[in-house]
Amino acid sequence: MFTGLIQNKGIIRALKKDGGSGSLIIEASGWDRPIQIGESIAVQGVCLTVTRIDTDRVTFDVLGETSRRTNLGAKGEGASLNLERALREGDPLGGHMVQGHVDGVGKVHEIQPVDRDHIVRVACDESILRYIVYKGSIAVDGISLTVAAVDDKSFSVHIIPHTWEVTTFGEMREGDAVNLEADPLAKYVEKALQSGQPVSPIRWDDVRRGGYERLKSD
Repeated sequence: MFTGLIQNKGIIRALKKDGGSGSLIIEASGWDRPIQIGESIAVQGVCLTVTRIDTDRVTFDVLGETSRRTNLGAKGEGASLNLERALREGDPLGGHMVQGHVDGVGKVHEIQPVDRDHIVRVACDESILRYIVYKGSIAVDGISLTVAAVDDKSFSVHIIPHTWEVTTFGEMREGDAVNLEADPLAKYVEKALQSGQPVSPIRWDDVRRGGYERLKSD
């Protein structure tokens, strides 16, 4: 699980393909603690597992499905990538809950400077757009953002200078492909509504069985 708050930027040093799958080697330094083999890191919003470490270079295995469904397959050596380590117990949740499971790829249609900031408009498929709401959350290339506007074909986000500088937004161009992950809460709500089953009320017996028998109201 991630928060969509980018902690580092890495550079692709090698992208090796073996049939549909392959491996991705990223160089990144300045972590607050050493990277460990087996840990999860969101790379452009894609949850990947560390399989090898060589000083500042980290290797990830990349499935063919990941290359097809995200923009990682189109990246080349020297490209910058947003990086975020998995959330630990006690870490602050400053963005929103991001799973690292990309729903699909959108396309940057417009980048408009507004004073110090930028407004970025992204077009995407209706299968993703259905979960995007005004003032809701969206992860774009792994970055937790608030939806500033939405219509039947696209949505817009407002990028402050800090985000522009410390993420790949500063290198983004119109026409670029971006990874999108909608707020997972919207998907759970849709699933519950589609089931057609009434929502059961919470009873004190349920609370006690959950281990909160000592809970009482003030």
